[in-house]
Amino acid sequence: MAHEHEHEHEFILEIPEFEHLSYEVEEGIALVTLRRPEALNALSQDLLQELAEVAEVIHQDPEVRVAIFTGEGKAFAAGADLKEIAALKDPFMAREYALLGQQVFAEIAALPLPTIAAINGYALGGGLELALACDLRVASREAKLGLPEVGLGLIPGFGGTQRLPRLIGRGRALDLIFTGRHVSAEEALSLGLVNRVGEDALEEAKKLAQKIMKNAPIALALAKESVVRGEGLDLAEALEIEADLFGYASATEDMKEGVRAFLEKRAPNFKGE
Repeated sequence: MAHEHEHEHEFILEIPEFEHLSYEVEEGIALVTLRRPEALNALSQDLLQELAEVAEVIHQDPEVRVAIFTGEGKAFAAGADLKEIAALKDPFMAREYALLGQQVFAEIAALPLPTIAAINGYALGGGLELALACDLRVASREAKLGLPEVGLGLIPGFGGTQRLPRLIGRGRALDLIFTGRHVSAEEALSLGLVNRVGEDALEEAKKLAQKIMKNAPIALALAKESVVRGEGLDLAEALEIEADLFGYASATEDMKEGVRAFLEKRAPNFKGE
């Protein structure tokens, strides 16, 4: 009788049925693949909603250490769905549409673990904005990146005018936004727009994820939190946040294990505790 309720509170993660993307977890890496290849993975409102749902799944999934976002076929994501944009009847509808995309990408950006965009082809408009919401970006040599919205009489509306200059600086961001041009993977690397370039973006992203996963999960989450919370603050305030989070990290079992492993000249066995 003592074991009758043993599994009563066991955590069971419910994964929704996705129509426009797939979600799988292998050895701690969550892989989210956009699956609208016939539309170059254009970000319809249905796909945006599924991205919000998958962000919640990642947040709740205890197995996930790093999340990778990629696209099926020859595009990462070639932008927002132009048919839906054409159907926007007035500025109020358009504003709500922009806010939807911003909110979804904010949920991805807020994930308390490292995220990587594996850019295997076109990452344009909303597709590049999705990649900008990830922590790191890895591109294949054939990738093309850009924010072409001004050529359609629009401006980037899913965070591009804010995240891009924060990442690569105002002048370089305005060059891309004003011209709407596509940049190659190599130029994107030189701009600091992507972190790595390889033959296969997904394989390169997985290698990067495996390097990241050798480190302590709580420390990774706290390091991300420190960087994100410190942005936009003056240095003194930001350093206070860093000191607080350093204090939290020092109280973890993983910190004790990390120091012990270093002194014993062995690989650490981090448990996220």
